[in-house]
Amino acid sequence: MPVIEVSSANQYAVVSGDTPLLEVYAALPAGLYPPFPPVELPGGLDGLIQRGGFGQNFFFSSEILGASFETSSGEVVQAGGKTVKNVQGFDLVRPLIGSFGRLGRVREATLRLRPGLAFVHVAREGTLEDALLLEPRFAWQDGAQVHAVLFGHARAVAAFETAFGGIRVSESLDYRSRFAAGMGVGEGSLRDSRFGWTDGDSVPPMPELFTALIGAMAGGSRG
Repeated sequence: MPVIEVSSANQYAVVSGDTPLLEVYAALPAGLYPPFPPVELPGGLDGLIQRGGFGQNFFFSSEILGASFETSSGEVVQAGGKTVKNVQGFDLVRPLIGSFGRLGRVREATLRLRPGLAFVHVAREGTLEDALLLEPRFAWQDGAQVHAVLFGHARAVAAFETAFGGIRVSESLDYRSRFAAGMGVGEGSLRDSRFGWTDGDSVPPMPELFTALIGAMAGGSRG
């Protein structure tokens, strides 16, 4: 089963890299949410982590507690763990996130789950910048429409929905057909606070230090 382990008490889920995102939502108990909105994107969880998340209005790297990934040389690396305080190998989790496949492919990842008594996904015409002022958990622009997602205490969610306006989105969205050649960075109708997303495999420039890390990993060295 793609979702390997869920701990409601410790609020984490261990998920294989090839798991579709909406399958993660379906596998979680009521009141616990993963660090991504209820949308389907290319590449499942692996693709999401490689792109550094989607639509989040928080530090995505802090929500990935651990990961097992395979480097281009075929070496399997285990980094992080199942708890926030587990720092074993944590230095390799953060470079993996947003590496666009340069560091390796995610075989398995441990996601931090967040609780919420209420949930809302709303959309309206407007701008992403205006939506972010209301501090949603997730927000993204799709053409003329801006989407926002928030979960948490019922009163806070209700107040957010009133302030945002628009209409509730009751069905999960599947964007995979719009990215037949892969989900790359570039000008397109879909964007979040970090990038515009386009059909293709274009990636942002990588810093020199990250390029050096890639070379070390490809050579089988983690020193």
